[in-house]
Amino acid sequence: MLWYNVTMVPVRRIQTGVRIERQLLKVLKGLAEYLDVSLGDLIEGITLHAFEGKTPFEQTTIDVIGDLKRVYGLTLTAADSHKLTESSTPVDVTSPH
Repeated sequence: MLWYNVTMVPVRRIQTGVRIERQLLKVLKGLAEYLDVSLGDLIEGITLHAFEGKTPFEQTTIDVIGDLKRVYGLTLTAADSHKLTESSTPVDVTSPH
């Protein structure tokens, strides 16, 4: 677990139903597990860093992300971010694959 010697900032969180690309979610979940943080904490951290134009990860974590992308077959890049469209093939959410 990551430990920080800082004053914690209280926040109010809400439950949300966010739709996200399947392989991307698998990589995010794997990274959260690797970092021993919740998926929500990971997304908050990435977003807050992005809002300030900062990179959220050190090189060792970026290397882990590369490994997770290969394991889960994530081939999307930042260049794809504004080009994504829904697949016409329905996704079976009950299938583990």
